[in-house]
Amino acid sequence: MKILVTGSTGTVGSEVVKELRKRNATVRAFVRSEGKGSDLPAEVEVAVGDLLDPVTVKKALDGVDKLYLLNAVTPDELTQGLIAYGLAKMFKLKQVVYHSVFEADRFKDVPHFASKLAIESALKQFDIPFTILRPNYFFQNDIRLKESLMGAGIYPIPLGRRGVSAVDVRDIAEAAAIALTTDGHEGKTYNLVGPRVLSGPDAASIWSGLLQKEISYMGEALDSWEEQMRKSTPAWMAFDLRVMFQGFLEHGFVAGYGDVKALTELLGHPPRGYEDFAKETALAWQNKGG
Repeated sequence: MKILVTGSTGTVGSEVVKELRKRNATVRAFVRSEGKGSDLPAEVEVAVGDLLDPVTVKKALDGVDKLYLLNAVTPDELTQGLIAYGLAKMFKLKQVVYHSVFEADRFKDVPHFASKLAIESALKQFDIPFTILRPNYFFQNDIRLKESLMGAGIYPIPLGRRGVSAVDVRDIAEAAAIALTTDGHEGKTYNLVGPRVLSGPDAASIWSGLLQKEISYMGEALDSWEEQMRKSTPAWMAFDLRVMFQGFLEHGFVAGYGDVKALTELLGHPPRGYEDFAKETALAWQNKGG
């Protein structure tokens, strides 16, 4: 069985490739350039292309049995996803496992959530077997906070006080690999969540203990947060994420009844906790000289 993985060099996709190889699946990685594939395991095939170029996507899908469809947050995310899915239908793949987002149907004003919800809808309209993964906020998003945490002593992500059921990308990758390599997942949607609700003040407190310094939670001033984000990301993305975090502040992003139990049963172990991730990350930072 050969599986095409899109987004294969990113935070989640690279872990999916690892998990599939652990299960001896044959993997073809879809990358934007030859250089992007240099860090992949030697036994992984590389297909170079662009999700907006149907010719390259078609070449990448030729000869594969299944597709793990993960596309980045971009203004044309919906077009990318539908091109890949449309070609998957043409090739009559055995399964498409789609990387969506938790509560996509509740946050319809968030542009990248709306794109994912539309792709979910397309998956359900046709005959190709599918599985939908709906992950919550990623622990690993916080790896980029080293300077803020260790320098300024600030936890800047506006997770709010209602909190989010954040999840480790390694659990996402395991869930994807299980769905792709074992039976019984067709037509199912899995909410991928962590074992506890993490609020902004919770995160600041965890990092305060680990780094042995006072870490302040920046709170929920989204106007200034969006302005700061525009310095490092395109304006459209800063706004997209601002609307997402506004939803978190107003409603939370919290696992429903039975979500943690269902994920535990799928993985065969409880989902990883944020505290353990933070300990690993703090140790890695300190081993690199702080």
